[in-house]
Amino acid sequence: MIRQDALIEVTRGVHERLLHRVDARQLDALPRAERRLRVREEALALLREQGHMLPQQALARVVNEVSDAVVGMGPLEFLLKDPEVTEVMVNGPDDVYVERKGRIEKVVGRLFEGEEAVLHVIERIVAPLGLRVDATSPWVDARLPDGSRVHAIVPPLSLCGPVLNVRKFSSVPLGADSLVANGTLGPRMLAFLAACVRWRANLLICGGASSGKTTLLGALSSFVQDGERVVTIEDAAELRLAKPHVIGLEARPASVEGRGEVTVRDLVRNALRMRPDRIIVGEVRGGEALDMLQAMNTGHDGSLSTAHANSSRHALWRLETMALMSDVDLPVDHVRAQVASAIDVVVQTARLRDGRRVVHQIASVDGLDDAGDPIVTEMFAFRRRVGPHGAFLCAGVVPPLVLSLHERGAELDPRMLEPGADESVR
Repeated sequence: MIRQDALIEVTRGVHERLLHRVDARQLDALPRAERRLRVREEALALLREQGHMLPQQALARVVNEVSDAVVGMGPLEFLLKDPEVTEVMVNGPDDVYVERKGRIEKVVGRLFEGEEAVLHVIERIVAPLGLRVDATSPWVDARLPDGSRVHAIVPPLSLCGPVLNVRKFSSVPLGADSLVANGTLGPRMLAFLAACVRWRANLLICGGASSGKTTLLGALSSFVQDGERVVTIEDAAELRLAKPHVIGLEARPASVEGRGEVTVRDLVRNALRMRPDRIIVGEVRGGEALDMLQAMNTGHDGSLSTAHANSSRHALWRLETMALMSDVDLPVDHVRAQVASAIDVVVQTARLRDGRRVVHQIASVDGLDDAGDPIVTEMFAFRRRVGPHGAFLCAGVVPPLVLSLHERGAELDPRMLEPGADESVR
């Protein structure tokens, strides 16, 4: 049986020789599958030339590790291939965690030999995109070919060495029925939100990081009519809409020279000139909020977006603050009125302590009260202490939004808004 340290030396030697033997530019020009095949063939050829006689299992390990290091994500490759892993977090070379089924777990064992190995993986990700990470440009956001989102930050900003986060992208997005089946929301909640999307209410989905906002947004977009022209705008493209007429726009960071940046706000303004029936903004973060509100208030109804916020009311405050960040000097009262007029429904998502993601609240926005504050009416809510696993409850209220949906042609089942519990979380 071959010693572990001896196998590591063989792998390192093959890797170093292969890098000198294969032209990196020619390799990058090949399709991804062909790149990996070419590297595996070269690795096997080098092993034969060096006279290494390895058992089948050890041979496969060496070839796979060399292939992962040259055309993959190195020691992270096996984690990224795990279907249960949704995020990989590297906090320096000795500290790696993953999120699996909503829970964070520490990866046992040392995956990287040192900080240089982590930097090498980061470089492999960002270099093909024309980006770099070093002391003068110490952080980067990027997207892998499969849509997965990557963020890296290195010293001197990071005090624990190079830090890397990879949020995996699912090639098969969860459908609306799947969200009901896994207990993300109740069937009456889904029926109400489906009617809101079909009949062109403006929805804002809010929640904390990794609470399922984008997943819910993608699922609700399935209720958009096939004949509508939809423009999606994202900082890093994640949405995959199964609709025939979709134009996807993605923001672009500045180049290494500091030029060429295209912001989400730039894209929102461009989208307004593209004759959209709907505009879907993946996440509102800044001054683009004002452009989006104005679009919603001037005929582009049925728009959807997400924002980071801890409650429905907090989401409206955040939207107001972000709109005030624009370069247009408007009174606060005017912006607040625009928010209350534009947003019809706020959907709050949350991640529970056991890792489950649920729709925590659905609330309608019914204009302003006498004090000038938005009227937020809770329609559905998740209650953790009802039943063994919590339950989705309907408050039984019928806000003005429901009448508006009826006027647009929606036929809502009266039982949809009856007070009481929906199906429990499974």
